[in-house]
Amino acid sequence: MTLQLRVYVPPHPLIKHWLGVARDVATPPVLFKSAMTELGRWLTYEAVRDWLPTEETMVQTPLAPSPATTIDYTIPIAVVPILRAGLSVLEGAQTLLPLASVYHLGLVRDESTLTASCYLNKLPAQFAPETKVLICEPMLATGGSIMAAMEQLTSRGVDPALIRIISVVVAPPALQKLSVAYPSLVIYTATIDEGLDSQGFIVPGLGDAGDRSFGT
Repeated sequence: MTLQLRVYVPPHPLIKHWLGVARDVATPPVLFKSAMTELGRWLTYEAVRDWLPTEETMVQTPLAPSPATTIDYTIPIAVVPILRAGLSVLEGAQTLLPLASVYHLGLVRDESTLTASCYLNKLPAQFAPETKVLICEPMLATGGSIMAAMEQLTSRGVDPALIRIISVVVAPPALQKLSVAYPSLVIYTATIDEGLDSQGFIVPGLGDAGDRSFGT
């Protein structure tokens, strides 16, 4: 069976609303960060809808026993925010996955070559084979940072088929690279934009998500 990268753009009105807030150049940093947090929350909600392992059990209500479905937390779940901008998206994701382990990965892009280099790596030496990983990366532009993150994760034993990415805005160059290298990936995004400008920024995009989140 031939695998193909899957990209979902959920039609949720709250996702559309907060994307509009994040795109607006007049949005102040405090509101921009709130928008990113909300987008992280709702994109995570969509990403884990059919992804979390569950188990059937019985609970006692105030009146009678009742069957119940609960999350099976024996299956490890990891959240990997790509710093800096991924921190704002992480806040929303954590509200839905409070028991997930969080591993920070800091990547910086050289503005002249557009290549990514790692300045902080808190990933474990090896992940358990069944670990499910949610990557928080607000922008997928050239694909340099996300490809570097995928290389770090897969080299530590993570199955690409068990990775899901939440990203606010994505562009075709990044999707093309990921589809060739990791066709089993699943991506949830608020929108797919037209392309990139000469500096590698997504157009129309929303600017530099890290700078706008932290007012720098």
